[in-house]
Amino acid sequence: MSRLRCPFPRMPSCLRRFAADEGGAVLVLWGMFLAVAFGFLALAVDFGRVASTQSEMQSYADQVALAAAGELDGRTDAITRARVAADRLIRDWQTFASGDQVLGGAADFQLAFLTTLPGSDTAAATATTTDARLARFVRVTVATATVPTPFAAVASTLRGDAMTSDVDIAATATAGPAAYACDVTPLMFCVPPGWRADANRGDQITLRSGGPGAAWGPGNFGFLDPSSLPTDTEGPCAGVTSQAQLYRCLVGAERAVTACIRTDQGVTTLTGQRVGLAEAFNTRFDHFSGSMQNLRNNPAYRPAPNTVQGTLPRRQGNGNAPRPACRGNNVEVSDAMRLPRDTCIVSGSCGRFGDGNWNRAAYVAMNHNGVYPAGTSATSTRYAMYLAEIAAARSRTAPNNVPLPGRQETGAPQCHALGPTSDPDRRTVVAAAVDCAANNIRGSTSNVVPLEYVQLFMTEPVASPGGGEDAEIMVEVIRSAGGLGSGATVGTYREIVQLYR
Repeated sequence: MSRLRCPFPRMPSCLRRFAADEGGAVLVLWGMFLAVAFGFLALAVDFGRVASTQSEMQSYADQVALAAAGELDGRTDAITRARVAADRLIRDWQTFASGDQVLGGAADFQLAFLTTLPGSDTAAATATTTDARLARFVRVTVATATVPTPFAAVASTLRGDAMTSDVDIAATATAGPAAYACDVTPLMFCVPPGWRADANRGDQITLRSGGPGAAWGPGNFGFLDPSSLPTDTEGPCAGVTSQAQLYRCLVGAERAVTACIRTDQGVTTLTGQRVGLAEAFNTRFDHFSGSMQNLRNNPAYRPAPNTVQGTLPRRQGNGNAPRPACRGNNVEVSDAMRLPRDTCIVSGSCGRFGDGNWNRAAYVAMNHNGVYPAGTSATSTRYAMYLAEIAAARSRTAPNNVPLPGRQETGAPQCHALGPTSDPDRRTVVAAAVDCAANNIRGSTSNVVPLEYVQLFMTEPVASPGGGEDAEIMVEVIRSAGGLGSGATVGTYREIVQLYR
């Protein structure tokens, strides 16, 4: 440090020398550096505490949202179960915020249930609901946490600013189930208002094609454009370019015909006729005729393991080389009964949608000598009866390992060269249930979101009156096979839970 002595008479020159003296200047520079460095230290430490807490709070919000959304299945207790899951399943912690470090329990968050989300992520979601049947999304708002920032407070004081001592942290997350239907047959059918598959299990439906000028109403069926149902790239229909052949493949082939699609994805309907569809459906019953007659050796078209239908197969021969017993157009009545239709459909008193009441006693008396197959009763569905016959056949040894041993029509397929498939669901289809009135279905209608996808059991072969293409399809409702809020848990259905916001 400079020691400058200046007597008064020599003051002017001393002042000039003092002004030019650089001794001690480094202290000023160090002071400035320390102020800046302390500011950066405050920023780094406090920002790190705030960022870490924000990440912890957001992670907690995400986990709570996913846990709650996993319970939104459209059932009446869905919201109750969602609250319990959020309250009890998720525990986390935060490190730097004041208060309790443990995050867990209803005191740490609020839940709001939503029916829909706006199209833009920046728009507020306001469609809240307390109806568990309509709740499709859950929004989680975590209670605000306060993070002290002591270094920032000191830095503010040194700068002469108003002191800042803490930062409030908030976190929100919105999640919901994303449902997928798989292996969808390109079919749609109109349903009455309020109709849901799981409320009508076991009921029979008469599906009819809508011909030109036909009035579309509940029960009418049409088709879905295959371009809106992505073909499974590893399935039997991959690479088929002809639309007519693609329809027949998607309708007639075994499994893996389409990839999984979101159930809230819009599809395109196509009404009218499709040549050869009856024959395609009937490969499931061991019928190989018309455009499908050359597929008796194709492994993708094996029939179901139970094909009881009330008619006798016809053995065909070519000289001394016998051919398999194929049904073709043979209508000779067998010694077995096909699964009866709903009584009210037979009488015409209930239109196209039955009530699940059919003559079980007559069927069991003729096919099972009056003894219900194991696992069935006087209230069983046709699908349950069909499955029980398959299970009983598999429990017996040859030659009695058939659905109806000792009868002319045993129910065992005989036409396909490879025999039946092992999959009982070969006689089921997955079709789109559509509110035709609300969607104003008129021929080809695009961007139609089905109410749900429904797994349907074919109770008998498809009939084409007069040999035409106005096919009559008789099906029984098994269950929902996918639809947001459908409550489906089994079948050709997949569901994931995802974060939306």
